Amino acid sequence: MSFMLQRLKRKITEFTSDSRFREILTGSVFALVARVGSTGLALLSSLIVARVYGAKMVGVLAVVQSFMILSGIFAILGTDQSIMRLIPEHAAKYSGLSAFKVYRKTQYLVAGASLTLGVPIFFFSEIIADKIFSKPHFAYYIGITSLCIIFKGLMDLNTQAVRGLRLIQTFAIMQVFPQVFMLIILLVMIVVSGKENDPFYAQLAAWGMTAVAGALIMDRAFKMRSNKTDHVEPLPLRSLLAISTPMMMTLSMNFLIGQSGVLILGIYLPENEVGYYAIAVKLATLTAFVLNAINSMAAPKFSELYHTGKMDELFHIARKSTKLIFVTTVPVLFCLAGFGRLILSFWGEEFTSAYPVLLILIVGQFVNSVSGSTGNFMNMTGHEKVFKNIIAVAGVLNLGLCFLLIPSYGVLGAAVSAALSLALWNLWTLCFIKKKFGKSIGYFPGVG
Repeated sequence: MSFMLQRLKRKITEFTSDSRFREILTGSVFALVARVGSTGLALLSSLIVARVYGAKMVGVLAVVQSFMILSGIFAILGTDQSIMRLIPEHAAKYSGLSAFKVYRKTQYLVAGASLTLGVPIFFFSEIIADKIFSKPHFAYYIGITSLCIIFKGLMDLNTQAVRGLRLIQTFAIMQVFPQVFMLIILLVMIVVSGKENDPFYAQLAAWGMTAVAGALIMDRAFKMRSNKTDHVEPLPLRSLLAISTPMMMTLSMNFLIGQSGVLILGIYLPENEVGYYAIAVKLATLTAFVLNAINSMAAPKFSELYHTGKMDELFHIARKSTKLIFVTTVPVLFCLAGFGRLILSFWGEEFTSAYPVLLILIVGQFVNSVSGSTGNFMNMTGHEKVFKNIIAVAGVLNLGLCFLLIPSYGVLGAAVSAALSLALWNLWTLCFIKKKFGKSIGYFPGVG
């Protein structure tokens, strides 16, 4: 025990004593705490829904959330990623007002794209529910959700724009907003209404409230950094889309890998089976929240170091980030592998059938952890098009495996498809980085 404590102490000292890594570490702590809080609240909400409304409603919410994520990709058009590059660039080169104008243009673009996408989906919701999901009663959920795409798109844009302003604590708070609002509204509805579709309405309302709160926060933040006399450098819409589109394609392929299993399960299996898989996914991706927290701080730093030619420091930061991800992920992996069946039983004894699914998904998340911030590294170093192609191959593979395996193997087929695809693009990207730069950003215990 004393040996383990000493080793842990050395690891902590190693990270905190590194002045080059301190900015990433400090920001990651805030983001990690917020991510843990958000994930915990999401699991609590799903637990309440499962206990009060049943596995069927858990499945409905899972399909609605996946549907919204997919729609949001094409509504936001990759601007949630490009805005992290554009805001600091315009603020540094031109002015705070110029950065604000870029942000405002992306707002209008996302709002317009959301309405353009949402209105047709609303009118064709019955066809989508019947022909794609083979569940005519889903038409109501799809129709109402389509009208709320604009809220989810603006919510995601505002959350990432805050990162561009380096408002670390505000970014952390905004990550928690959707789950806090969801939980509060859900609890109120249980007391006041108690109707079957309350969780569905609570989810949509939470996205809407977060979108409004984020817009108010961004407006206030920019007012403090802008003057009417500031120089404004126009950003043509064509230039904005040229940067954003490859990132949108990457996000769409990431969606295929992460969420297509839920949607395709919704086609072939009843809602309760989808619910079992959705909870397993939520638990397995607990191993990814550390990666996401560190990525939220590492991405702008990668861009800064790469474009100033500080390659040694870039790889030092990237590799150390991966090592931190690994060290903090291992306990979560062991906990999920060892006590996963018990944890699943909290949602109901029937959810323990998803334990093998959880184990398969954990393997994919392990590869994700040892690989590090590969996606952000590619995007921030000007290789977003190559990364888009890698993700596209993995996404198509995932989709093909889902349609091949799910009809015969159900939730296990979905888990195998997701894990294999996730491992593929991470390892492929690591190989590309190694070949391109002669160095790796991965961390493999015993190797370094």
